[in-house]
Amino acid sequence: MAMFLHFGPNTFTNSEWGSGKADPSVFNPTHLNATQWVQIAKDSGFSRVILTAKHHDGFCLWPSEYTDYSVKSSPWRNGTGDVLAELASATAAAGIGLGLYLSPWDRHDQAYGKTLEYNEFYLSQMTELLTKYGEIKEVWLDGAKGEGEKDMEYFFNTWFSLIHQLQPGAVIFSDAGPDVRWIGDEAGLAGSTCWSLFNRTNAKIGDTDPLYSQEGDRFGQDWVPAECDVSIRPGWFWHALESPKPAVQLLDIYYNSVGRNCLFLLNVPPNSSGLISEQDIKVLEEFHEMKTSIFSNNLARKAVVSSSSVRGGWSLQFGAKNVLEQGLDKYWAPEENQKEWELFLEFQDSVRFNVLEIQEPIQMGQRVASFHLEMKNSASGEWERVVSGTTVGYKRLIRFPKVVKSRSLKLVVDRARTDPLISYLGIYMDKFSTRNSSKITTISRTLKEEQQVLAVISKK
Repeated sequence: MAMFLHFGPNTFTNSEWGSGKADPSVFNPTHLNATQWVQIAKDSGFSRVILTAKHHDGFCLWPSEYTDYSVKSSPWRNGTGDVLAELASATAAAGIGLGLYLSPWDRHDQAYGKTLEYNEFYLSQMTELLTKYGEIKEVWLDGAKGEGEKDMEYFFNTWFSLIHQLQPGAVIFSDAGPDVRWIGDEAGLAGSTCWSLFNRTNAKIGDTDPLYSQEGDRFGQDWVPAECDVSIRPGWFWHALESPKPAVQLLDIYYNSVGRNCLFLLNVPPNSSGLISEQDIKVLEEFHEMKTSIFSNNLARKAVVSSSSVRGGWSLQFGAKNVLEQGLDKYWAPEENQKEWELFLEFQDSVRFNVLEIQEPIQMGQRVASFHLEMKNSASGEWERVVSGTTVGYKRLIRFPKVVKSRSLKLVVDRARTDPLISYLGIYMDKFSTRNSSKITTISRTLKEEQQVLAVISKK
């Protein structure tokens, strides 16, 4: 999980897409505390934060040498402040990653619309960001641009080359990669089938089929995992009259992002004082407590685990017990060229659960194309199907519509690109989703409606 931080003049002007004409004097977060942002992110389980270093309005949260439309022209810190520097220091101290967003669309700078001049301007600002603030884990780009704006050709390949040259450890996000792809919506929802495999030749920034983005490509030639971005509030910037989503909704999004082989990028916008609001903090605390409560107790650890076969003739190196150890370095591998791929869990007493977790050792590629879970009926002795799924990837989480109770379980891989490998298997009891099932149904139905409302706000 990563935390997005949308912050800038829009925070003070109650806007989503700033005009680029707001006076720099509006930016004055008198209590800004980047350490608070980072500590909240870390305490909530986020391993990275990404700052809107420059949004569409062109205002820079660092004192860029290439424009006066930045923090140096604001009253904040008497014009000597640097939001990105304070955030970089805080992330380094906390040991979490730093990412940044530099909007290609700039509604302020006069060079915008002059292809060569603006691309040189953008590369200059990108160079500042990637050479002055330590290690950058992610650079976030998009093709957002309002209707009727100036025609502008972005030299994306040149930008990507510069980023990889200056920060070789950084991944670049856009709706077409090259390293991480947009899932195709702003609701944080991935497709029930989600391959990290992708064909970049089938995608174009600003013009990629949303369904292709959601599902990826089983036969793709490129490795471009998906990222699900969504805001904790209706808007991306903080607005006084908006409230955060409830924690149970964040949990639902978690299942449909992280639980579908994606990174979950949650936007938590600082308010006009420069702090994350208490409302948002409370929701994040509840979300973290829910997640910890569910996933800290893997009931599968009580089981005796066996399998249909083990590579190397029951070798301990690839044995079935490996699926109960967290980490990607150990995994179950079946004998090669088998037609049946099955893992068995036998319990001394019946267990009750409603969530299944499966992980593949992703460093070995994404292999599983479909699977299902069965339980043995205690009365008839027959195996009964509980749930089915398609892709797994780094992590797959499936909630059941009702609680399952059994002493004998069987995970079956039905189809795979090559011999399947399983690094982790978990079963859990989620009492929060069960208690709020009707609320979650309503939430899921209204996510798309919220996106439509936000699109109207953005145009305004």
